[in-house]
Amino acid sequence: MRARQMVRNSSERHNYRRRGQLAIFCCFLLLGAIATQVSAYEPPNNTPTNSKEAIEIAAPSLGPIHQREFRGVWAASVANIDWPSRKNLSVQQQKAELIGILNRMQELNLNALILQVRPAGDAFYASQLEPWSYWLTGQQGQAPYPFYDPLEFAIQEAHRRNIELHAWFNPYRARNQDPHSLAANHMASKYPQYAYQYGNLLWMDPGAPEVQNQTYNVIMDVARRYDVDGIHLDDYFYPYPQGNRDFPDYNTYNAYRRSGGTLSLGDWRRNNVNQLVQRLHSGIKAEKPYIKFGISPFGIYRPGQPPGIVGLDQYDGIYADPKLWLEKGWVDYIAPQLYWRIDPPQQSYPVLLDWWTQQNPRSRHIYTGNYLSQLGKRGWSIAEFERQVAISRQEASRFSLGNIFFSVKVFQSNRLGINDIFKTEVYPTPALVPPMPWIDNEPPEPPTGVSARYGTISWNAPESDDVRYWTLYKRNNNNVWELEQVLNGTTTSARVYPGNYALRAVDRLANESVEKVITVN
Repeated sequence: MRARQMVRNSSERHNYRRRGQLAIFCCFLLLGAIATQVSAYEPPNNTPTNSKEAIEIAAPSLGPIHQREFRGVWAASVANIDWPSRKNLSVQQQKAELIGILNRMQELNLNALILQVRPAGDAFYASQLEPWSYWLTGQQGQAPYPFYDPLEFAIQEAHRRNIELHAWFNPYRARNQDPHSLAANHMASKYPQYAYQYGNLLWMDPGAPEVQNQTYNVIMDVARRYDVDGIHLDDYFYPYPQGNRDFPDYNTYNAYRRSGGTLSLGDWRRNNVNQLVQRLHSGIKAEKPYIKFGISPFGIYRPGQPPGIVGLDQYDGIYADPKLWLEKGWVDYIAPQLYWRIDPPQQSYPVLLDWWTQQNPRSRHIYTGNYLSQLGKRGWSIAEFERQVAISRQEASRFSLGNIFFSVKVFQSNRLGINDIFKTEVYPTPALVPPMPWIDNEPPEPPTGVSARYGTISWNAPESDDVRYWTLYKRNNNNVWELEQVLNGTTTSARVYPGNYALRAVDRLANESVEKVITVN
């Protein structure tokens, strides 16, 4: 991403709204008094019939009673920005740093890690298609020793903490300004005729079929082999313009013209990017329909859209057309990088967010990208980010359903004490990510065998692999149900204080089952 180194038809929308507007706290019918430590729907055999009926009447479905919100953070591996912090760390140090990131996320009630696994045609996982990353071991192509698979490790540890893992890919960058040597199986080594020096970057030609296939095959390989929750692309398609230099893809374009192509250079470049986006969407959904596909484009579509906005024209500058991707439904979410403050009129956070929410005819999710790395610089206070999250939430009815922060380093260092504010003011309670009904809207089976004894609620292990989490709610003193805990799917008990509780099963797309209600005396 430039600043970093520098997202069905009307019936679907109706169904989505019918399930309840996301990211809004909803209060539903209050539960009646429950006199015994029993499951509301599975009372023990000695429970009188009239008591069972009374409980069922008094315990209707709780509904979406907590805020659904995507709370993501980017962790960049390129140039060791976030993880690993150095390219010569031992395996144990790498693991410890990653666990530290995930523990901090869990502490702050963040629920999605966007982990960069392909920064520059290299891999932070075991790949037969591309070399091990220079940023991991200090030598491209060298595996970590003792061997481990960083992506597999990250997925396991994230899921253990009820955090989604989205694998973040850079499609065409071959090398950044660091002049390290390239392995023999690096794409620039395999296709040197399509590897161009552009300023201080080495960049692959998005118009070359061999390069397109390489990127597609690499991403699909990860989708097939790893239990990722999402595939995520950043804003690097064609490189950001450097002065008056044009991208040197004339040979590829001229070959296209000689073959009978009629598109202008700009339209041809955009079509190359669009083809990759559409192909990835189709391939991912054919392979594993439940994997979410998201893209984080530059925050301004075109100058003057909306009126008064100035800045880079990504449509003509890096040949990306995210407005089309939303219109076609080629993404499940889009995360525009709104890397500006609220008040400056030429790049205004709320004005730009309002524009993006208006370009969303298929009701895909919009998770705003926030430039957290600016914290402490001129005009960038903690209050600025509090306001930005609040503005994002105000647009929830138009599917602005979360935020992704760049980058995790700020939370790791607790810059200016931001963690304290986020824990108490921004994300004081846990939340599930918003469901995506166009992918899956079937809830899992409810928990079974729910019972309570000596301050512990217990339940049976799930009978299928459809359960990713459990959500445990408690009715507070104001008779409002609040989400107390999100528990891993392997958990079968929870220690609690006396009160009225409700337990639900949750699948990997965050669909929740009907609850089982129980009183703990």
